[in-house]
Amino acid sequence: MTTHRIRVGIDVGGTFTDAVAVDATSLALVGQVKVPTSHHHEDGVAHGIVEALDRLLDQTGHAPEDVSFLAHGTTQATNALLEGDVATVGLIGLGGGAGALFTKRLAALGRTEIVPGRKFPLVYAHVTEPEDRAAVERAVDEVIRGGAHVVVATQPFSVDRPEGEDIVREVAAARGVPMTAAHDITSLYGLHKRTRTAVVNAAILPKMFATADLVDASITKAGVTAPLMVMRCDGGVMSLDEMRRRPLLTVLSGPAAGVAGALMQERVSEGVFLETGGTSTDISVVRRGKVAVTHATLLGKGSYLSALDVRTVGVGGGSMVRLSGGKVTGVGPRSAHIAGLPYACFAEPADLEGARLATVRPTPDDAEDHVVLDAEGGRYALTMTCAANALGRVPEGDFARADRDVARAALAPLAAALGTDVDGAATQILDTGTAQVGEVVDALLSDYHLDKDTALLVGGGGGAASVTPHLAATTGREGRIARHNEVISPIGVALALVREQVERIIPGAGQEDILSVRAEAERAVVAQGAAADAVEVEVTVDPQTNTVRAIATGATELRTQDRAHRADDAERLSLAAASLGTPEARVRTLAGTSAYTVYGTEQHRRLRGVRHPVRVVDADGVVRLHAPDAHVDTTTVGAAAQVLATLVDKATAYGDGGVRAPALRLLVGSRIADLSGVLDPQPLLALARTELEGRPADETIIALVEERP
Repeated sequence: MTTHRIRVGIDVGGTFTDAVAVDATSLALVGQVKVPTSHHHEDGVAHGIVEALDRLLDQTGHAPEDVSFLAHGTTQATNALLEGDVATVGLIGLGGGAGALFTKRLAALGRTEIVPGRKFPLVYAHVTEPEDRAAVERAVDEVIRGGAHVVVATQPFSVDRPEGEDIVREVAAARGVPMTAAHDITSLYGLHKRTRTAVVNAAILPKMFATADLVDASITKAGVTAPLMVMRCDGGVMSLDEMRRRPLLTVLSGPAAGVAGALMQERVSEGVFLETGGTSTDISVVRRGKVAVTHATLLGKGSYLSALDVRTVGVGGGSMVRLSGGKVTGVGPRSAHIAGLPYACFAEPADLEGARLATVRPTPDDAEDHVVLDAEGGRYALTMTCAANALGRVPEGDFARADRDVARAALAPLAAALGTDVDGAATQILDTGTAQVGEVVDALLSDYHLDKDTALLVGGGGGAASVTPHLAATTGREGRIARHNEVISPIGVALALVREQVERIIPGAGQEDILSVRAEAERAVVAQGAAADAVEVEVTVDPQTNTVRAIATGATELRTQDRAHRADDAERLSLAAASLGTPEARVRTLAGTSAYTVYGTEQHRRLRGVRHPVRVVDADGVVRLHAPDAHVDTTTVGAAAQVLATLVDKATAYGDGGVRAPALRLLVGSRIADLSGVLDPQPLLALARTELEGRPADETIIALVEERP
């Protein structure tokens, strides 16, 4: 069943703006368009966004009022930082005494190179007594006279005492100047890192404000009533108002859109996502159904911007082959796109007549070892895509599919130079290129403690077929190309959930503190349009840093997916057995609800005793949760308080390192409530009660308990 309602995702890239329409109920792709990104139009990228939306609605036969969700991802903030196209920031330091010395040192941010040869545009003023409004007014006027287009206020410990920064906000607002208070960006301690993050946020505020206003006005004029959302760099989306406050959250959001597509469309729970374009491959991790996020580097230093942990390798579908001493010595990072050459595999057969191998310098700074073909039809590049097509690695209908015979003809001169056949030449190319990618994949698997033997490789992007299938084949890992891989990023934008992260430094955080941070994150996503009944909140308490972190996610509407296919018992059992790496006969069904089935087995290992690995499989046949050694118990909402208290007490460890409650996860309705980030038993049980509030007393819930080592 489908409806006439659609979710629209628009991804604004450096060259093209891609838009997709996804059925709001079945989540099936129903339309896609591509238009040039309108960097040079008087309305900027907003023009391309509206053009893409108009074409998409026309193609699918939908009216603007049929759009139930509209979001866009943009590289504008990232590009602004990469190109140094930022506003001059007026930084106002606050406070007296010994702390003033550290605050005044922040003026040195203006000596930081934003791009080679250009310093970060910053002017500094100081106010010793922030309660002195006249002094604050003089400081704001001083930085404005110095050329500032936006103001930042920063004060030691403003996360606890924000009043001084708020006074600067009032003064700046009275003068019509955009302003960022450092405590608005993060509630974590660390004056220098907090200020640096706020300064970068402010530097892109004016440009992002202008674009946001244009896009908003254009979408409204087009008749779309759904609120406009914007892609975040951590894989979620946020409201336009939130983007106006913290545009920095859109930096590095390009790769996040692709991994969001892998999560929501491909339902990846454990593995590596490789988004391959023409020049590079962005590699990121999905662990236990969540993206791996870390604090990003800004202006060459650490920041408090939580962004996707993405690692980029200069190997893509268009990467050129490098030849020296009669062997393939490298692939990339130079691509055919940068060299201005077509791929040899996409030539017409007649154009390759008389093809001769040559080596060139694609740019003056490159080595003269990049392979090209000089043929009847002109000069062509030999690429990873050519090799993948020659070996038959590119599936039928794929964006990068070429005539295999043409690809093999293109590689024949190289094969002769290497003293091998076409298969041998193609294999050398793919081996060399994917080896670079494989090193980074292995590092990520190690960093995030994923099983190297069972981790799934999922390829996205137009060049996916040039990397993922060969890497899977050579490593023996399971690998697949995502459906509609060439538009996986806008699909990710269309399917992404509203997300908010709240972090607090709370020494000795108690139950009420933790519940308060959780509630704040939940309120934030509901305020941005998430349906209150479907919000999930993951809470982590780090006793080493006293950090309490809550990440809330939710959909903008409650929706019951009508899938064309539901996995039956036999399919789910087979999938669980494959994931567990054990014969089906040794797999037991441990528990189940209408949404999930829990499977487990026993593993007897020398010197390590017996382990009980568990897999949770949903109704679509997707393994949603991996647990290497867990106890599973079924109860009801009404009985949960006593049952969970007993389970947690039994599995809590007491030692020199303090109290360590078990990692607890609850299967509640269609949600997986992950409470594994809380080590203290009492807050853990309080959070569990919060997850069950308002549910029928006889509703079945399943608890997965993992003792901590």
